[in-house]
Amino acid sequence: MQILAASGGFQPDGRWGARVGPLLDHAIAVAAASGRPRLCLLQTALGDDQSAYARGYAALNRDRPEVVVSHLALFPMPSVADVRRHLLAQDVIWVGGGSVANLLAVWRVHGLGEILRAAWEAGVVLGGVSAGSLCWHVGGTTDSFGPDLRPVTNGLALLPYSNTPHYDSEAARRPLYQRLVADGTLPAGWATDDGVGLHFRGTELVEAVADRPDAHAWRVEPGPGGTAVETRVTPRLLPEARTSGEGSAR
Repeated sequence: MQILAASGGFQPDGRWGARVGPLLDHAIAVAAASGRPRLCLLQTALGDDQSAYARGYAALNRDRPEVVVSHLALFPMPSVADVRRHLLAQDVIWVGGGSVANLLAVWRVHGLGEILRAAWEAGVVLGGVSAGSLCWHVGGTTDSFGPDLRPVTNGLALLPYSNTPHYDSEAARRPLYQRLVADGTLPAGWATDDGVGLHFRGTELVEAVADRPDAHAWRVEPGPGGTAVETRVTPRLLPEARTSGEGSAR
């Protein structure tokens, strides 16, 4: 039962559009698949944008040709005949960024919450960037509702924590997240700077990992007198770590 909740995954590439970054490589590695790893992409948070799927296929086929890539689109209807069977047959399910509020609404219509929990319990590694990080938690901070960040509190709650991505790159994230944890709107949780991922086994954090130096994870808990207490966690730098990361869709 493993989850990689990240502020990164695919990385931009000026020539090819995208490349497989160290965080996505790590998700594939921890799956420890025998034979050819099977990875399914979900871009629900972008309304199943076909160009996002095309970039993902191209990057994986070029950089990790041993991986058997598929995708699950839900617009205008599921792209596979049996969603449960398809997802439980994967080694990794990777969820892209975009609107986490819309993602959760669409997933609930199609019963994906129960299916993804079953996949997680069966040993499929669940992972993703931004919205694909938030979704596994109780809730977090999002711009799904407009340019001003707001809380989202109806996540899948596979992990009993709150979460926020892009902690170092969007100035409003840190103060809002701390306020929401301090006042009890969100439970204690974890934040990630761009390029950082949180690797959970079950509901316990195994380690934080990063695709770049000088980026951190953060534990945020309620403190005394209606405050929040923030603790910095230094991640392990992944092999072949690069300095650029995936854009901030959330």
